[in-house]
Amino acid sequence: MNELTIIDNQTIQDRIYTVRGEQVMVDRDLALLYGVETRRLNEQVKRNIERFPEEFMFQMTLDELENWKSQIATSNKEVMGLRKLPFVFTEQGVSMLSAVLKGQTAVNTSIQIIKSFVNMRRFLQNNASLFTRIESIEKRQISYEIKTDTKIESVLNALEDKNKKPTQGIFYNGQIYDAYAFVNDLLKSAKSEVTLIDNYIDDTVFTLCSKYQNLHFIIYTQTINKQLILDYDKYQKQYKNVAIKETKDFHDRFLILDSSQIYHIGASLKDLGNKVFAFNKMDISSFELLGKLK
Repeated sequence: MNELTIIDNQTIQDRIYTVRGEQVMVDRDLALLYGVETRRLNEQVKRNIERFPEEFMFQMTLDELENWKSQIATSNKEVMGLRKLPFVFTEQGVSMLSAVLKGQTAVNTSIQIIKSFVNMRRFLQNNASLFTRIESIEKRQISYEIKTDTKIESVLNALEDKNKKPTQGIFYNGQIYDAYAFVNDLLKSAKSEVTLIDNYIDDTVFTLCSKYQNLHFIIYTQTINKQLILDYDKYQKQYKNVAIKETKDFHDRFLILDSSQIYHIGASLKDLGNKVFAFNKMDISSFELLGKLK
């Protein structure tokens, strides 16, 4: 065995790990401290295996090895590349090593290591309440994070629900603003084109269209009278996003968004909220309905 230099207590304590709830040292670290090869240390243990019951020494499992590597927090390639499952020794196992390795150096090293085990155990005992508080804080933090995540998810779900457009409903007499806001929300969801079928339009419909210059409106109505032509001409002098056409084939009102979403609306846009009316999003293809307008 090589002559061993003085080893400071911190160096030893840095090599004490917790495996299976026990404070242990790994065979390679012990071999380094004893000044022998890991292979020789393990050979001596095997020759005297009856002196090393499981409470003195045991072999790591693969999961324990990976967990130990994570505790080391080192870039040591030799350690990180370990493939053979190492043996670990408890305080009692270290004490027994001095007997099988023999020599005064082994005895002195074992004494230093055991003192470090004792100091580490005393430190853990003296600070048990502190560790308990830290664990309690960590648990509360985890609980808080879970509650926070749950609240955030609830808010996001609420926002998602709020952004969903209702597919059917009724507006009652006097709900003028609610009905107006509903139609505005529908128009905001359109990307490029809106088709309105409404036999009773006036300049208030043009005013609504003026707010959405990114959309092209095609309005079908039963009669284009002189007043409507006058209002339309004035609108066209400033805005170019509306086209009006006549059709005699429709009785009900429809609002079609981007040639894909069809809403059946029970009131003319100019009369929203003045009387009770219902609306319904129709689950049918828009192609047949739009084909009737050609």
